[in-house]
Amino acid sequence: MRRIVVALTGASGAMYGIRALELLREVPDVETHLVLTKAARATIGYETDRSVADVRALADVVHSDGDLGAPISSGSFRTAGMLVAPCSVKTLSGIASSYDESLVVRAADVVLKERRRLVLLLRETPLHAGHLRLMSEVTASGAVVMPPVPAFYARPRSVADIIEHTTGRALDLLDVDTEAVTRWTGERGADDDAVVHRL
Repeated sequence: MRRIVVALTGASGAMYGIRALELLREVPDVETHLVLTKAARATIGYETDRSVADVRALADVVHSDGDLGAPISSGSFRTAGMLVAPCSVKTLSGIASSYDESLVVRAADVVLKERRRLVLLLRETPLHAGHLRLMSEVTASGAVVMPPVPAFYARPRSVADIIEHTTGRALDLLDVDTEAVTRWTGERGADDDAVVHRL
């Protein structure tokens, strides 16, 4: 059983984390551990028709952001990685400086120190130099910063399509395969002479 930590923070984009939980429920060998910040709970209400209880029900295990004694706060509790979706700049800053005042930041710090995969869907734009420095610092520590940029080659027809593809790509980075991603197979019609050679 692979344990994956999913955290939602107060940045805009709560549906990324919610959709990740929904997709992970369909993967039989994954156990999800959810942490919601106080700001995330508010954002869920602003941006979605879901209740906080609905979101919590999607996870196998739910932890309080204030519970620094939770299992996921220790490196001895083995996980396959962590997804922070959406990731606020405040959370990014805490992770970059290892300022473990919340369970989200502590769990992320543990994932990094144990050399596990940490994926941050940073939701901020435009970015100033301080934001870029923080992104560089967490990347140097082993995190993957993945701003949720739409993949228009997949020809999305709705906001839901954009969320689906981006969330699927984030889960790819945690080695979780879903059917949410439209895979690129080559440029359509760019070269009529192109030939696919199979070995």
